Amino acid sequence: MPGTTPFVLAGEALVDIVVPTDGDEERAPGGSPLNVAVGLARLGLDTLLITELGDDELGQLVLDHVVSSGVRLDEGSVRAGRATSTATARLDERHAATYDFDLSWDLGRRILPTHALGLHVGSIGAALRPGRDAVVDLVAQAVAADIFVSFDPNARPAFLPAPAQAHADLLEIAASAQLVKLSDEDIELLAPGRTPQELAVDLLAASDRTRLVVVTHAGTAAEAYTRTDSVRVASTQAQVVDTVGAGDSFMAALIAVVLDWGLDLDTERLRAMLTAAHTVAAITCGRRGADPPTRRELPPAWPVG
Repeated sequence: MPGTTPFVLAGEALVDIVVPTDGDEERAPGGSPLNVAVGLARLGLDTLLITELGDDELGQLVLDHVVSSGVRLDEGSVRAGRATSTATARLDERHAATYDFDLSWDLGRRILPTHALGLHVGSIGAALRPGRDAVVDLVAQAVAADIFVSFDPNARPAFLPAPAQAHADLLEIAASAQLVKLSDEDIELLAPGRTPQELAVDLLAASDRTRLVVVTHAGTAAEAYTRTDSVRVASTQAQVVDTVGAGDSFMAALIAVVLDWGLDLDTERLRAMLTAAHTVAAITCGRRGADPPTRRELPPAWPVG
């Protein structure tokens, strides 16, 4: 893609079927990498998504959504004769979501654009074989090109291999990523028995490439760890409609800030980064479905204020 410097995301795109505790179900485009792509595009980045969609009605729903948000799809992302994957999100009385999936993932080998600004991977796309192999290959291409890589495992138990393999898969991609974001639930699934601080220290020590580890805690707080600093910032208070896509909005904000500020972050900037990500996630929580804000909806001084 000569002449462009896209930020590339690789992973699943699907349709979320949101089932509230009362009222009718709603259908909306989703999938963690897709949500992060939309979040980044709405924050003003040139964004390219590598994924798989069917050429069906649900696939068109996803395509319309990403295009209207400014996301470009990699050639070959729409597959003839294939059904678009779905995730049914059932909301509880606290508006938290649990998921059931109808999904397959067999992404073939793709080539990272020569002028890519960076690469983000995660969730089902980075866990479910055989498509995971293509995602790992894209990460290897990014490492060879010495470009920024971020990783959010956003683990879904239904798509994880045996615990030992899931832990090894986490370590494999994390070792190639400068920024790793995990939730406390991810840690329970992928590194049981480890505290967030212990896992962050382990990941930072395991690879020279890993510079920043962020851990989120169920909408209450987030922590950021580097080799020299650690900070904890409480979440921004929000009127919660649902939490669908909130973690992905948080991830998009982290990437946007790191691309702007770099990875040499002192304590003050780590706090500002987490606060900026909380702000974006809080707006998303105030809306139905994964609907991250545009840059115009954020405070004028964002990410500082």
